[in-house]
Amino acid sequence: MGNIAAQSPHRSGWPDFALFRPHSAPAALRDAFAEAQSLTRALTRGLEAATVPMLTIVNPPLWELGHVAWFQEFWLHRGGSSDAPSLLPGADRRYDSARVAHDTRWTLDLPDAQATLRYGDAILARTLKLLSGDALDDELAYFAQLALFHQDMHNEAFCYMWQTLGFALPVTWPEQDAGAAGDVEFAAGTFALGAAPNSGFAFDNEKWAHEVTLPAFAIARRAVTNGEFRAFVDAGGYAEDKWWSETGRAARTALGLAHPRYWKRAAGDWRVRRFERWQPLAEHAPVMHVSAYEAEAFCRFAGRRLPSEAEWELAARRGAGFGYGQVWEWTASRFAPYPEFGADPYKEYSEPWFAEDHRVLRGGSWVTPRRLMRPTWRNFYKPARADFFCGFRTCAA
Repeated sequence: MGNIAAQSPHRSGWPDFALFRPHSAPAALRDAFAEAQSLTRALTRGLEAATVPMLTIVNPPLWELGHVAWFQEFWLHRGGSSDAPSLLPGADRRYDSARVAHDTRWTLDLPDAQATLRYGDAILARTLKLLSGDALDDELAYFAQLALFHQDMHNEAFCYMWQTLGFALPVTWPEQDAGAAGDVEFAAGTFALGAAPNSGFAFDNEKWAHEVTLPAFAIARRAVTNGEFRAFVDAGGYAEDKWWSETGRAARTALGLAHPRYWKRAAGDWRVRRFERWQPLAEHAPVMHVSAYEAEAFCRFAGRRLPSEAEWELAARRGAGFGYGQVWEWTASRFAPYPEFGADPYKEYSEPWFAEDHRVLRGGSWVTPRRLMRPTWRNFYKPARADFFCGFRTCAA
């Protein structure tokens, strides 16, 4: 990424990459890229050649494998410029998710699985060589982290693809108890919401920290458990319209929900599907695969409410005993730009989604790499989605 590239017109409006310091050391990034690639290969072993139906919530696995490699090459080795050639002819027209419509990905003339894997391995080799020095300039460090975190997020997406399709997960993560119950209380006051300059890497929707004022509130130390949510289900909560918003009732009806997705009654008790296996409902584990609408209905039933994203972030920063990272947690906040928002080089990450109804989720799930988790990170999905590893916690009403 030399001086000529830095003067290219497509770089107009790019940020000062020094604002994203401090960044990881080259050796740590090399290890992380190798780990992420190894996990990608493990998660897609056999899946890259599987026949996957056209669903709005998944991608064709073979396409997604190529897209992960393409993204790394495009931003880290081609400087985000379509004028720079790819190692794989025709890669841009196949793998650029901003320009390749979702439904067309099933009919593209994609390279076969072995060719796609070779492409990914070749890009990784170039990346490891690029990061072979003892120091990184700010721009290279930014794009290395962008590409790494992008692969991390797709690795998580591969996991919930396996769950959606009911396939066995080829790697193991333990399902853990939610933790101790109770609330953490906060007095009214102001705090800085969002990522501050020079606090490390941040996505554009986290920029920049700005002062918000919150009234006093009390927020749960942990996510709602299966056992707690079961009480709502067993009380007929899915049949009681009074607990549901108008949009929630419409979504419930459209999906034909009488209980959470992947639950079923067997021998008089609830069982839940985890990938290919039906297993007893773990009472003390966080409830998972519930939409924002289901979370809101539970809250009305329980006399509680969802936290705003500002309440969640304040608690994550300051709350003793506030744990997160087992399930993505729905908030009451619509995904919207912060006052100083400006799109970063990967413009399609956030800006196109502000206009539609997306809800903010915070934290991370049991398959999210720890290196991605920080209190300021904002995820976002439409409120009816529940295929990914999502749950919620509550606030006192």
